[in-house]
Amino acid sequence: MRHFFSLRRLYALLVKEAIQMRRDRITFAMMLGVPLMQLVLFGFAINSDPKELPAALVAPTQDRYTRAIVTALELTGYYRFNYVTASAQEAENLIAQGVVSFVVTIPSDFGRRVERGERPQLLIEADATDPAVASGAISTLGTVAANALLHERGAEAEAAERARSQLEVVVHRRYNPEGITQYNIVPGLLGVILQMTMVMMTSMALTRETERGTMENLLAMPVTPLEIMLGKVLPYLVVGAVQVAVVLTAAKLLFNVPFVGTLSLILLGVFVFVLSLVLLGYTISTLSRTQMQAMQLTFFFFLPSLLLSGFMFPYRGMPGWAQVLGEFFPLTHFLRMIRGVMLKGANFETVQAPLAALLLFVLAYAALALLRFRRTLD
Repeated sequence: MRHFFSLRRLYALLVKEAIQMRRDRITFAMMLGVPLMQLVLFGFAINSDPKELPAALVAPTQDRYTRAIVTALELTGYYRFNYVTASAQEAENLIAQGVVSFVVTIPSDFGRRVERGERPQLLIEADATDPAVASGAISTLGTVAANALLHERGAEAEAAERARSQLEVVVHRRYNPEGITQYNIVPGLLGVILQMTMVMMTSMALTRETERGTMENLLAMPVTPLEIMLGKVLPYLVVGAVQVAVVLTAAKLLFNVPFVGTLSLILLGVFVFVLSLVLLGYTISTLSRTQMQAMQLTFFFFLPSLLLSGFMFPYRGMPGWAQVLGEFFPLTHFLRMIRGVMLKGANFETVQAPLAALLLFVLAYAALALLRFRRTLD
């Protein structure tokens, strides 16, 4: 008669599960790697109040009042003037390309108007495609600049009301003056949805064949690894095209997201991005033995990509090492491209850098997938 409970049988099952976990190294690594990755990213890389934002200064005359205001803005921790001698046209190109978040313009007669006791103007243009990035820096701008001006004139003890009356700060929120969050989120959702579905579906392309026992039939066919790869990934491009049509239509009809740029440039960027995703998924399928492992590796890629790309949290608010890691994800470059074209009306020259990065991902993933597949054949 079998006992209701046996420690010996339980011990044998525990040993069996331990051996199985040790053999499934990918699952074991995910159990340890995902919590550690979440802890590091949320603890160190995520910052909802970004500091040290890149800025350009347009100031024809570098007088002492101009230098005092620039120094005061830098001391707030929000501004980092990487371009202090920029011309108006150069500053326009920098903010259009997303290189800088702010353009501070100080007129040539600023110093003379201060000496005369008049009320000079200070213009700041903010890239408001992501409203969360500019809010903190703009909120401190008026008081800090006015106090710096009073300090330079020897009036640092004046009241805040008088400080504001000494300087008129004109804030121009570019590309999204109303600060509508959907204008920033919805274009980014296109990239997130495509990444989640394309990578996950194509990552199971080869593992499904292995689990069903049809891999031998596939390898027996007179086809090359390149033909097998194209045969696996090209159908998913059609699925991606349907998703793109649905999301763009919803963005226009439901959320009234502006389409300032050309549709052809948007479709070109989306095509290169989707191609990189399906090739990435195919590469993951060559690394996985089962569909479960493929899903785990997809999630391991998806989580840091979502956090470090600038979709959920401001990219400029992350530390330098996190921004470097973010450059290794296609979603980061796609967000720059799609937001630049849809919200800023960027042309091909303006977004050629993110497009070139996406094309580089396509070539790298294709080469890696073919290399891994040849090894699988051997």
